[in-house]
Amino acid sequence: MGKQLTKAEVRESIARRAAKEIKSGFYVNLGIGMPTLVANYIEPNKKVILHSENGLLGIGPYPTEENVDPELINAGKETVTEAIGASYFDSAESFAMIRGAHLDLAILGGMEVSEKGDLANWMIPGKMIKGMGGAMDLVHGASKVVVIMEHVSKKGESKIRKECTLPLTGKGVVDRIITERAVMDVTDQGVVLIEVLNGWTKEEVIKGTDANLIISETIA
Repeated sequence: MGKQLTKAEVRESIARRAAKEIKSGFYVNLGIGMPTLVANYIEPNKKVILHSENGLLGIGPYPTEENVDPELINAGKETVTEAIGASYFDSAESFAMIRGAHLDLAILGGMEVSEKGDLANWMIPGKMIKGMGGAMDLVHGASKVVVIMEHVSKKGESKIRKECTLPLTGKGVVDRIITERAVMDVTDQGVVLIEVLNGWTKEEVIKGTDANLIISETIA
């Protein structure tokens, strides 16, 4: 079995792998939660513009205590900094960018992904919620949607399922799934296992996945 990692180590591992999806010149939206960590691992030689739904294009690194501006926040209400050349606009214009297909990549968190690429990432029935937010637009407007999440739930149940059991954010919208165990692509044929990560074995990934996995020829 893969090395036992702390919760923080699991999140860091997933975020580091997700950062490899970002190419120089990309306009990228990082979702609330774990996806915001991805910004910490973007290679410094890559020129990347980070977008936030609340109206900021050009998010910089997380602020130190000395340069926190409480009025400068991202969509998750976290304080951020602005990169050189950053621009501000209202939320309507921000969503026009998303709906106009101007984002190269959206990296979002997930609760469940089905083998058809359906995504559930916004609510658990019975829990208080604020709403779906920008995810419903991002999954349809971004050129590529990558979902990052832990491979199984706290109960040990697979989050990559034949069918989602939670309310959907979008149907057939996910292109790639990254967990602490594996990288999988959603294709017309099904979910393809393309990488096994962090010392896990192919057999362990298959056992921990409810969806039927197609094994890429690149995996021994």
